[in-house]
Amino acid sequence: MSTAHIDTHAEPAALARPVKQFIVLLAMLQGLLLYVAEYGREAAWWPFSTLNGCVYWYTLVLAVPTMMLLSVRRLDERRFWWQATGVAVMFALLAAWAGWSATGNAGIVSDRVLWPFGLATAVALFVALPYLQSALRHGRWNARYADLFELAWQNGLTLVLMLLFIGICWPLLYLWGGLFQLIDIEFFADLFREKPFVYLATGLMAGLGILIGRTQQRPVQIARRVLLAIFTGLLPLVALIALLFVLSLPLTGLEPLWNTRSAALILMSVVAVMVLFVNAVYQDGQGAMPYPRWLRWLVDAGILTLPWFSGLALYALMLRINQYGWTQERIAGMVAAVILASHALGYAIAVLRRGSWLSGIRRVNVAVSLLAIVLAVLFNSPVLDPHRITVNSQLVRLTAGKVESKDFDLRHLRFYSGRQGWLAMQGLQKEAEANGDVELAKRIVAVLQRSHAYQNSEELAVNALKDAAALREVVQLAAGSPAPADDWWMYLLGDKSMTECKQIDSDCVLLVRDFDRDGQADHLLCDASDKGARPLSCQLFSHHGGSWRSEGELSFWDRQNGNKKALSDALRRGEITLYQPRWPMIGIDGQRSSVSGKNADALKEMEP
Repeated sequence: MSTAHIDTHAEPAALARPVKQFIVLLAMLQGLLLYVAEYGREAAWWPFSTLNGCVYWYTLVLAVPTMMLLSVRRLDERRFWWQATGVAVMFALLAAWAGWSATGNAGIVSDRVLWPFGLATAVALFVALPYLQSALRHGRWNARYADLFELAWQNGLTLVLMLLFIGICWPLLYLWGGLFQLIDIEFFADLFREKPFVYLATGLMAGLGILIGRTQQRPVQIARRVLLAIFTGLLPLVALIALLFVLSLPLTGLEPLWNTRSAALILMSVVAVMVLFVNAVYQDGQGAMPYPRWLRWLVDAGILTLPWFSGLALYALMLRINQYGWTQERIAGMVAAVILASHALGYAIAVLRRGSWLSGIRRVNVAVSLLAIVLAVLFNSPVLDPHRITVNSQLVRLTAGKVESKDFDLRHLRFYSGRQGWLAMQGLQKEAEANGDVELAKRIVAVLQRSHAYQNSEELAVNALKDAAALREVVQLAAGSPAPADDWWMYLLGDKSMTECKQIDSDCVLLVRDFDRDGQADHLLCDASDKGARPLSCQLFSHHGGSWRSEGELSFWDRQNGNKKALSDALRRGEITLYQPRWPMIGIDGQRSSVSGKNADALKEMEP
């Protein structure tokens, strides 16, 4: 198997001394500007006192200098400065929309609202950068595929080298500080912990790392050769795996795929790996074929399976969307799936077309890269705004009765969908009041009054219900459970535990059983609300000596599927099973110990 054609037509990096100095100083300036932003937020300086100002600042400081650091060739090059200005204007416009979406009311979780913006803009900049660099190289807009391939790999490896350089330098500085602490000199250790030094030093390291990547061409080329050689050797294996999977589907059927929660992600990952490896083998298409004919047939067969993987991934996504509606994550997944499906279909057509091996993927890569840039920009605009689409989708599901009002996720709408979600909450409140949906209106009021998505203990205590009758309306009895006595409700009101079950919008279930077979009804109160990746948390109460007391906490987690809803539904139906340890605690002279060992956790199911 030949890997001779791994050296692309790289242009020697010959940067003048002023350009090298510019790279290092600009990286340090970038670090300084990031420190100014952090200090300004703490001191409430303008524009850092508002989220809009922070979004503008971080977007421009992270995007524009990064583009300049990777692209600069000559400081007197007018096209370079025009490109930097154009990138600044474009990213400022995108930041304006992102800032507007993430503001509008206190309590909106900006990190959750802004992550689509950060991800899409990073992808757009990385994909567009080779086009800008190619234009600088040739003095005009030019998109030679060999240049695009080389520059894309060069940028990726340079950024990796930068991170590696930073990762090496900081441990050396900590070693420096620790060494002098041995002789009671604390100056260096204290200096290296100061925030201004951290930002400036990291900027300096980043600048030097980028400079090494751009000037030390031979080590970068060697690293690229090693990576491409590894990918070339692994591509037939990946193709074989993909082919065997597709051939296995008629035997297993598609049902096992849909029973998992990560089918789309795994299928898309296979397509992404295959696309990466095919590009590593094909490179710029100007070298000799790396495989013998029979191995190329295997690779071709693997490539022809890519449309199947993409189609199954799209179908898996659509199943989730039909079941639960659009969310920001599913919209991002759909955009990624469309891009990968475009690659998959284009590569399959390239295999079937006559001519030199895979010659068509050059046009496919260029077309899909431009599509990715367009989708990334639209993703941060009113056209494909993920928050608007999510809000509209969830409201349509509520209106159509696909989700009951008691199960509607108001928290996601209020805190994680930005301005669009906040405006929708206000409209939904008016609609609920007009339709006489008292329970939904109460839940909306409670969520709108919150200042955080998850209330802390103080907020829960302040907002807790103070009336036993209101508490009875909030807590749902599990099937087969008798109504608790009045004294238990009064005890629960005064108890400081399970305050999350005393809120007007709580979703808690009470199960009444005699768990310890003492003839007294025990009470298991569980928080069944869907609060992300959290277990089903419960508190057990028992009646002793004429009064109630808390016996302790329990938590349940579906380790196989992570599906809290299935646990909550079983609890609502009263479907529980009691177990007791097979081996009791053993005491000797008043000292007790439990059995430990391989079989110590064995349980015996108790009679119902």
